[in-house]
Amino acid sequence: MAALKSALILGASGLVGQNLLRLLLLDPRYETVTCLLRRPLAQQNYQDPQNKLRPVVINFAALDDYQGYFSVDHVYCCLGTTLKKAGDLKTFRKVDFEYVHVAAQLARAQRAGGFVWISSVGANAASNNYYLKVKGELENAIMRMPQLPNAAAVRPGVLIGERANDDRPLERFSAGLLQLLKPLLVGPLKKYRAVYPHQVAREMMRHQVF
Repeated sequence: MAALKSALILGASGLVGQNLLRLLLLDPRYETVTCLLRRPLAQQNYQDPQNKLRPVVINFAALDDYQGYFSVDHVYCCLGTTLKKAGDLKTFRKVDFEYVHVAAQLARAQRAGGFVWISSVGANAASNNYYLKVKGELENAIMRMPQLPNAAAVRPGVLIGERANDDRPLERFSAGLLQLLKPLLVGPLKKYRAVYPHQVAREMMRHQVF
């Protein structure tokens, strides 16, 4: 029988992170699931029959101070924001590039068995779109990092789902439109389909080595 695994999630309060946490807590292959969070987790929203959950509230601006938590089998990074929510380009880059890049460095330093993070369909360091440019630069930085085993970027399209206290009418409209166009998005265009958060979460788990 294979040994049980330990997991670490960064960004468990987002759409994908919430779904990923629920899946990991119910997955018999995991013994512990640690979450690094900006604010306390509403544990009543999760089923944790095996008492696996280990929530830790931290300051992400000082992520290096929490490197010991990265000594796990699998690191899942769901950190991310939008340009609108960030308010300016510098803040957006800090969350979507710097925090994730530091997390990957800590996973490498602590010899984590795998590092999976959320990128975006269309990520390209040469893009004229700042969002996609940052995502592409991050992919390049992490994938070129030596001695980081099983690093993988998941590239979802527009997410389908409601975010609490987060008004994104354009994103909701885009998701609805892409759902209507789904029959036409085949072949090379399939990657642009709108996806549900639980699908992204399962794809992240698929990249980890058990």
